[in-house]
Amino acid sequence: MKSRRSLLGTIGFALAGAVIAVAGDAPKLTFTFTKANVPGAVQTGPSGINNAGVVVGAYVDKNSVSHGYILQGKKLTKLDDPKAMAGTTSPENLNPDGPISVVGAYNNSSGNSVGFLYKNGKYTDIPGPASAVSSLASGINDNGAIVGDYMDTNGRTHGFLLQGKKYTTFDVPAAFGTTAASGINKAGWIVLWWKDQQGLIESSITKDNGKTYHTIDVPAAVDSYASDLNSAGDVTYFWIDSAGTAHGALLHAGKYYVVDYPKAIYNYAGGINDQRALVGGYQVKSKNGQPPLLGYKAMYK
Repeated sequence: MKSRRSLLGTIGFALAGAVIAVAGDAPKLTFTFTKANVPGAVQTGPSGINNAGVVVGAYVDKNSVSHGYILQGKKLTKLDDPKAMAGTTSPENLNPDGPISVVGAYNNSSGNSVGFLYKNGKYTDIPGPASAVSSLASGINDNGAIVGDYMDTNGRTHGFLLQGKKYTTFDVPAAFGTTAASGINKAGWIVLWWKDQQGLIESSITKDNGKTYHTIDVPAAVDSYASDLNSAGDVTYFWIDSAGTAHGALLHAGKYYVVDYPKAIYNYAGGINDQRALVGGYQVKSKNGQPPLLGYKAMYK
């Protein structure tokens, strides 16, 4: 199953500068970058941020073991689901406001991915519908609605929305065997990414439980993965260009912007909040083997 975690897996645990507007007539945005790493970590991969600035993600400690985390100011909460194989707990996002609820996935003893919800110190499995053999929880809003994806017994991946105990399945009509829901905002808008018949990744948005989908691909992207969206409808992305280079992107006011940390050779944009802040990860060139994944926070205005 593809996910932000598996996409970033090649670089460790899962995974102010110039910003170029993709559209030539796009209004100018100013981005200010700051580092957002877990103290003492060897690698950090932020994946979600709420309106209070609390960040979730995964990190690698000095013993090369991966953990999930919640970073609230200087307070670090380590997340390791008790059912997980060591080093496989990977938070994907958290709710925008109120008491913290974190969603993500872990690998069980059989090696299968299982979605989880972490709330009030308790882990609850999000296994997907009855036909699911693996699952991933990717987003949650303040109403407790959870989105993600699951793989069925035929090896096909479907997006899902979980409200209470009811699952709604998403399959973009043009998708070829893979649809994944990756983010949900307060109004219930959902972003998804999916695989087309050429095996390339595209992104869509839906508001009516999958009755209609609108394509929102990053221009010039070979693969375009929507990561998250906020209440204003701003969408973040992880995308690949024709040279195979990974970038972050932001869709704001109908225009697309490349979001790359200064001098980085690898980038992704993950979670976004309503305060015009987003988080992501990057790598810079290294003379000594593979460079570590590091985290950033970017404010835009």
